[in-house]
Amino acid sequence: MAVISAGTMVLDGRVCRPGWVETSGAQILTCGSGLPQRTADSDFPDCVVVPGFIDMHVHGGGGGSYLQAGEIAKAAGFHLAHGTTTTLASLVTTSPAELIAGVRALADATRQGTVAGIHLEGPWLSVARCGAHDHTQMRDPDPAEIDAVLAAGAGTIRMVTLAPERPGSHDAIRRFLGAGVVVAVGHTDATYEQTKHAVALGATIGTHLFNAMPPLDHREPGPALALLQDPRVTVELIADGVHVHPAMMRAVIQAAGPDRVAVITDAIAAAGCDDGAFELGAVPIDVVSGVARVRGTSTIAGSTATMDRLFRAVVQLGAVQLGADPDAALAAAVQMTSATPARAVGLKRVGRLRQGDDANLVVLDRDLQVRAVMVRGGWRVGD
Repeated sequence: MAVISAGTMVLDGRVCRPGWVETSGAQILTCGSGLPQRTADSDFPDCVVVPGFIDMHVHGGGGGSYLQAGEIAKAAGFHLAHGTTTTLASLVTTSPAELIAGVRALADATRQGTVAGIHLEGPWLSVARCGAHDHTQMRDPDPAEIDAVLAAGAGTIRMVTLAPERPGSHDAIRRFLGAGVVVAVGHTDATYEQTKHAVALGATIGTHLFNAMPPLDHREPGPALALLQDPRVTVELIADGVHVHPAMMRAVIQAAGPDRVAVITDAIAAAGCDDGAFELGAVPIDVVSGVARVRGTSTIAGSTATMDRLFRAVVQLGAVQLGADPDAALAAAVQMTSATPARAVGLKRVGRLRQGDDANLVVLDRDLQVRAVMVRGGWRVGD
């Protein structure tokens, strides 16, 4: 058993100054506000301790891609150093054979605990809203392919993003939900009405809201408004200040609330690397000044962000929005980077610091830079 104390600790959504947790093996045995009853094994009096970040949409980082079997651990290790203790590894649109191979590799990584599951972003997306995906490989959902993908995943696929206007998408939504997979709407040219129907069928997530979908329009409100309006839907936000303007992010958080907003990186292999040439699946990418774009175009191609950077960004957003209440801003940021994504994709025992949950936490200094990371009771970064 070990006791960790800190000058500030966010316990089950409540900001405690100070606070402490006691771990036993991989889990939190107990926790509380104030000083611990016995001397702490690890004491961080000038730090903030928050739940480990949960990134439910990320393609790679540190030069590694989740599409390449030999690079999965490299990418996960890079993001772990930035506080991401739970990862859904995202696969981009690719050929049927490459999709199955990618799913099998990530299924193995999930069973080994390297990642927490798989997110399929494609190939059942809209060519008109392909973004940085290979539009030549986009296709309608086919029951045989879906069954093959689910069989290859063997229970490790947690989320799939699809465009609900494609023929066969309604049956696909039902098939995925029946297999216990969360369905997200994204990379879509769907109308407001088509999106509402997908939600009625059981879709519960909006993939990187506003990106790769029609913009809001007063006569054709499109998918973004349908997703924002429904209390059953969690919306992803890439909070890097590039994909969505900060004013729009504040508006979304105010409209939906932190319990319906999941901050994601949508990071690619270029995260943590110098500017240069990269690939996202088969699509060539150039990174200039930290912004990834499809080569020769203005199309944004994922991000180079990390969850700790985005955590700092949403804390600042909350500080502006909530005025002089730093605790409310901190609690909201924790909700959007841990508890909300955990709930959205059905992850248990993660996302909060509370009795019985996994001992996953991040120690941040006064500037909210990562100082140490604990995963299932073990220090992985710092000590």
